[in-house]
Amino acid sequence: MAHTTNDIRNIALIGHGGSGKTSLTEALLKAGGAIHQAGQVEKGSTVGDHTDEEKEHSRSLYSAVTHCDYQGKRINIIDTPGAADFSGQSIAALPAVETALLVINATAGIEPNARRLFDRARTANLARMIVINKIDSDNLDLSTLVDQLRESFGSECLPINLPTGGGSGVVDVLNKAEGEVDFSSVEDAHTAIVDQVVEIDDALMEKYLEQGEVSPDELQEPFRKAMSQGHLIPICFTSSRNHDDVQASVGVRELLDIIANLLPSPVEGNPRDFSSGEDTITAEADASKPALAHAFKIAIDRFGRMGVLKVHQGTINKDTPLFVGDARKPIKLGHLYALQGKDHVEINSAVAGDICAIMKIEEVHQNSVFRSDDGDLTLNMKFPEPMFGLAIAARKRGEEGKISEALRKIEDEEPLFKVERNQTTHELVIYGMGEQHLRIILEKMLKKYGVDVETHAPKIAYKETIRGKGEGHHRHKKQSGGSGQFGEVYCRVEPSDPGQGLDFVNELVGESIPRQYLPAIRKGVEQAMSEGTLAGCPIQDVRVAVYDGKHHAVDSKEVAFLTAGKKAFLDGFHKAKPVLLEPIVHVEVVVPNSNMGDINGDLSGKRGRIQGTDMLPGDMACITAEVPLSEMMNYQSQLKSVTGGQGTYTMELSHYDAVPGNVQQQIVASYKPKAEED
Repeated sequence: MAHTTNDIRNIALIGHGGSGKTSLTEALLKAGGAIHQAGQVEKGSTVGDHTDEEKEHSRSLYSAVTHCDYQGKRINIIDTPGAADFSGQSIAALPAVETALLVINATAGIEPNARRLFDRARTANLARMIVINKIDSDNLDLSTLVDQLRESFGSECLPINLPTGGGSGVVDVLNKAEGEVDFSSVEDAHTAIVDQVVEIDDALMEKYLEQGEVSPDELQEPFRKAMSQGHLIPICFTSSRNHDDVQASVGVRELLDIIANLLPSPVEGNPRDFSSGEDTITAEADASKPALAHAFKIAIDRFGRMGVLKVHQGTINKDTPLFVGDARKPIKLGHLYALQGKDHVEINSAVAGDICAIMKIEEVHQNSVFRSDDGDLTLNMKFPEPMFGLAIAARKRGEEGKISEALRKIEDEEPLFKVERNQTTHELVIYGMGEQHLRIILEKMLKKYGVDVETHAPKIAYKETIRGKGEGHHRHKKQSGGSGQFGEVYCRVEPSDPGQGLDFVNELVGESIPRQYLPAIRKGVEQAMSEGTLAGCPIQDVRVAVYDGKHHAVDSKEVAFLTAGKKAFLDGFHKAKPVLLEPIVHVEVVVPNSNMGDINGDLSGKRGRIQGTDMLPGDMACITAEVPLSEMMNYQSQLKSVTGGQGTYTMELSHYDAVPGNVQQQIVASYKPKAEED
């Protein structure tokens, strides 16, 4: 079907693993007529979990794009992974939608990754909705769960329907004020949600106060506006059963009606911001404007590279010339596709707000921006820093090239996967969100790319800086027959603002050092900063002021001032109270309540600072702390041992902080710098 921007509804299903997002996607596709039979995760027959890795592990590892056409609306559904280790796929999908649907397992309640992803959706300025799934399970207290949701996420969380018949059905409370329900009352829920919606429309509120009621049609536009403004977060109830003996769903058709009629279109949703240098450009969901799109998903298989695009502005045709990234020459896409999991159907165009795929375009990478006009644009979004690392090496000689090629492709597909060659330790280190994340990647390297590697724990990425001021001086003089080398530099070394790196200042008076040698001095300083001196770690956040020196009319050369600048800086650095900085990670540990004391004590023993503890449903607790990364290297096995396998944790970079003196002494003592020629 042909559809306009106003007809599109883009949603991402987010939530903790096991909440039933993939099964709910299947039920929505079946209710929308896109598939005849809902697939089963356990059998590997779902539309979304179609890769070999997902079928083998019976869980979502990648975001999956599907769609259905329902009541004249094109509904694009992105099913995202629930495990925290694979949250990069979920975060990358958020700028591609207008609404995030948080799926909550009714039996498990509000789980840790659900909280994190819901907060990510709020930060991304998305409309949000909560779907309480599996409501036909036994021994539920849905009333208490709704209270917990409102306490956790705000009083703007209000039911739009309520379960009835012990979870065998749902009753609409937005459009009616009567009916039998399992808890609360239809009348109270109806009044609460209507009161919330009319608050954002003065004329409608006045009518409501005068007449005591407004029609369902009058509520639709302000409802969507309230969602986009974060003034309303609807709660609805569902259950999808996709097993051999049961092919039934509760509340799914009603959820599809809500998506089609009450969720904001791209025109009504909050637009994305792009950066061009220091300028910010806000996309307009207008099909007549110049085209602007970004790639939120990359998949590479034996058929080549696929990029999945969200069209934020304009219209993209298969023959439309588009600029990618900072390229100065446009490309033609050749073909456009609508996705249904692994299947794709060729289409002629994609209008503003739509989602489409392109094939065999080597220029497309994660977050690549496509545009009609020349000029480099980037999408404004921030990913957490992957902190769980493994050093890898080829198990067989001569496979280094295969490793690099495999890692390059995986890095393109995985938003929170990073590859780094440590110049100091000469280790090749891969970073991900956790042990499970990297284990899946290592399996993929072996099975998909035929690369077998050995692994070991990497050395910690410390940094060096200073806490005081120091005066540095070095005279470089070398005579070896013919013309010699001469350069003398005086400099002052002091701390600069955090995150500034190197602040290089020229305070020379007169021509004690000719200006043409200043770049060489700076290069020497930068070389010293990259190599480090205390423990061979990069130096950061220093201000270096060159204020005096000497030169020789014949023997002074750039190489002489490079060496003089480097050693003068090191001289001043050692006099300026140098310190080592270590990465501090923000850790969330979820454990049974009975293990809470042991975990708190263990984290404190790891030089950790406990930030807080939240009680969770199911007799569980969530402990948050800031801990040095060096203390967390083997935490997975330790946590498993203490909790009998019931504990889970996530971590992401918080900041860098000074290493305690006794620890710094040990690290510095173990450092063996290479001898350097003068």
